Amino acid sequence: MNRDGGENSQPNFNGSTQGMRMSSVILSKPETGENEHRQLMTLSKGAGTVGKPVKMQVKRTSDLQAPNMLLTGHEGEVLSCKFSPSGEHLASSSTDRAILLWNTFGECKNYGILRPHTNAILEIEWSIDGERIFSASADKAVGITDATNGQSIKKFKEHTGIVNSIASKSRYSGGADIIASGSDDGYILVWDSREKRAVSEIEYKYPVTSVCYSLTGDILYTGSVDNKICAWDTRNNSLVYTLEGHTDTVTGLCIAESTGNHLLSNSMDSQVRLWDTRPFCSIPTRCERVFVGAPLGFGTNLVRPAFSKDETRVACGGADRYINIWNVRTGEIVYRLPGHKGTVNQVDFHPKQPILLSASSDKSLLLGELDSVASIVK
Repeated sequence: MNRDGGENSQPNFNGSTQGMRMSSVILSKPETGENEHRQLMTLSKGAGTVGKPVKMQVKRTSDLQAPNMLLTGHEGEVLSCKFSPSGEHLASSSTDRAILLWNTFGECKNYGILRPHTNAILEIEWSIDGERIFSASADKAVGITDATNGQSIKKFKEHTGIVNSIASKSRYSGGADIIASGSDDGYILVWDSREKRAVSEIEYKYPVTSVCYSLTGDILYTGSVDNKICAWDTRNNSLVYTLEGHTDTVTGLCIAESTGNHLLSNSMDSQVRLWDTRPFCSIPTRCERVFVGAPLGFGTNLVRPAFSKDETRVACGGADRYINIWNVRTGEIVYRLPGHKGTVNQVDFHPKQPILLSASSDKSLLLGELDSVASIVK
C-alpha cells in the first residue's frame, strides 16, 4: 500500500462494505475545464409553485466525490475515527468490535476490516507512518495491528479494567511505538512495542478516561472522572501541574499538532476548554478560552474533540447530534453541522484539506467538506 499518495493495491481483510454518498441536492459531475472544483446543481421551487428552477454553482474546496459522504458498515455505535497521516485513508472503531479501514476519496470504499479485540473498541490512533493502528478496548487490552495486512502485532493485557483511551508519541520515540493507555482500573500504563510488558506505570486514584502526549512527548496529559487534567513528566512520572476548571468527567483530550502550545479538552459539563501548555504562561489557571454549544447528557459515551491542523479551529460533537466548529481566536461558532441521528462521539480534521470526519452512535460516519460556497448562476 502506498501511504504517501494513493495506493498501488489494497488488501481486503475479511470482507468489505461500501461508502454511500449523501447530499441534500443531486450534484452533477464537475465539468472538465477552467475549474474542476465547481459543480452545478438545480433547485426546484417545489410542487404547486410557478417559476423557473434555480441553478446554483458550488465552488468545491476538497477532492471528495461529493460535499458530504455517508459511510455505513458498522453494526454498532461508532466510537472513534481518525484520518491517516497522509489523509488518503481513515479508520473507525465501534461497539461491534471491528476497526474498518476506508479510502477518503472516490467512493470511500471500505477496503479492510480489523478484529483485534473481543469487546467494544473505544479509541483508535494511527502510527506516525500510517502503517499500524493502536486501539483501546473494553476487553481490558491495548492492541497494535498492521494496517497493511490486517495482522495483529501486539496485544497488551495488564489492565484490570476497561481501557478508555490511548495515545502515542509522535516524535522522539527512538524508532519504536511508545503508547500510553488509561483505564477504569485507575492506572496509566506506558508500552514499548519492543517489550512484552508495560515499561512504566502511573497509579491514579480514579478511573482515567483520556490520555494525550505533548508534541515532544515529555509530558503526558490525563483526564479523569474527578474533573481534573493532570500533566505528568514522562521521564520520572512526577506530576508537573494540574488543570482545573471542568465540573464533570473529562471525556477527551487533544494536543495542537503544529505548535504543541495548546491542549483541548471536552467534558460532560458540556464545555470544551482551551489550555495554554507553554512552560511560561501568564494565565494562572492556564485556561485560555471556553467553548460552549456542544451539550452532553448523563451516561453518554466519551466524546472527543479535535484541533484543525492549522490550529485556527476546534470541533466537537454532542448528544444533540450536531457538530460544532469554533474559531479559536474569537470563540464564536462558525459551523453547526447536522446529519447524524445519534450522539457524535468523535471528530477529526483532514491533515491537508478542509474536510471534517465524524463518528456517531447512529452506526455511521460522515465526511463533510468545509468552506465551499454556493452562488446563483444567472
